[in-house]
Amino acid sequence: MAGFTLTRRSALAAGTGILAGLRPGLAPAQGAPIKIGELNSYARMAAFAMPYRNAIQLAVDQINQAGGVMGGRPLEFVFRDDGSTPGDAVRVAEDLLTREGCAFLAGTFLSNVGLAVSDLANQRKKLFLATEPLTDALTMAQGNRYTWRLRPGTYMQTRMVVEAARGKTQKRWAIVAPNYEYGQSAAANFKKLIGTAIPGAEIVAEQYPALGRVDAGATVGALAQARPDGIFNVLFGPDLTAFVREGNTRGLFERRLVLSLLTGEPEYMLPLGDECPDGWITTGYPWEQVQDAPHKAFVDAYRARFNDTPRKGSVLGYVTAQVVASMLNKANSTETEAMVDALADLPTQTIVGPVVMRALDHQGTMGTWVGETVLRGRTGTMRNARYADGANYMFPEDEVRAARPRS
Repeated sequence: MAGFTLTRRSALAAGTGILAGLRPGLAPAQGAPIKIGELNSYARMAAFAMPYRNAIQLAVDQINQAGGVMGGRPLEFVFRDDGSTPGDAVRVAEDLLTREGCAFLAGTFLSNVGLAVSDLANQRKKLFLATEPLTDALTMAQGNRYTWRLRPGTYMQTRMVVEAARGKTQKRWAIVAPNYEYGQSAAANFKKLIGTAIPGAEIVAEQYPALGRVDAGATVGALAQARPDGIFNVLFGPDLTAFVREGNTRGLFERRLVLSLLTGEPEYMLPLGDECPDGWITTGYPWEQVQDAPHKAFVDAYRARFNDTPRKGSVLGYVTAQVVASMLNKANSTETEAMVDALADLPTQTIVGPVVMRALDHQGTMGTWVGETVLRGRTGTMRNARYADGANYMFPEDEVRAARPRS
């Protein structure tokens, strides 16, 4: 951590200017806090969820130090583990709304968990800002008035990597994805989109291992037997590490194009170490390569406070707090219908640029970085990375209207 000597006080001061809509010099927020119930897979998905939580707290402290929201009220996130199951998450969400008295809900990680909390929010008529779950059902077929999603979903991220492969010649494709809502949604989108980028592309093999229980040997063997020209990979976390290690050992990736969701995120890149594959087209977060001033201020403040480099979860957590503050300032109320109305086409200037919560499908325009994996020293990162604005990759409006229930 050489070169980073900011104290917590100076880190807060350095970071205050990157929060949209706040005026430097205001007195710290006082009065009754506005409580947000944040539930997430902090135990099972700690590599992503803990940096996410850290960044939320960093942003909240900066917001409160600069005067809070709604004329001076402080923000307070109440963090709870969602148990990584739909049943546990619903019980935790109920507790946050009733016993903790939270104004609304935010968070979740796994797509099936996010859908369960979304259904509860619809029943209870309480706002739910889904931050991480990626399934398209959340904003499409199972969308509702009270659920909004910040991060780009599976359609958006799959479209990003597929369009990055435009002009390639690989025709025979294999898919490997975790066998739950997120993996199935990503696979369906890939089948829909690959032919638009590579005419004549066909799917010759599909493998859907259980989340967290991949048999890497069997999976790699089945894919190799199909002799694809390219592989679409949706695995992440320990499943990804096991898959890459076995694939490297057996030469699965040699002379094959790999399109991969999430692999470029530090949460999943760092555990690969010097086994990081070369040349995969992926979404991710090359934090050290982002040069614009607001983002660099965020990185400096994060490193000063946590003595660590930011992860993709860190970016999402910080932007979550920025959007929440923007929404509350516009609504000037914690009444549910006022907050929901305030989110409709709400613009927020964030550390990744402008993010708009599209009213049509309740999907945020937050984007991500697209590039290629590369090993530098003993650590993987991304090369040729560019920020893909989510506004350019959203579902067409006619598809949204056809799929989304009227609310």
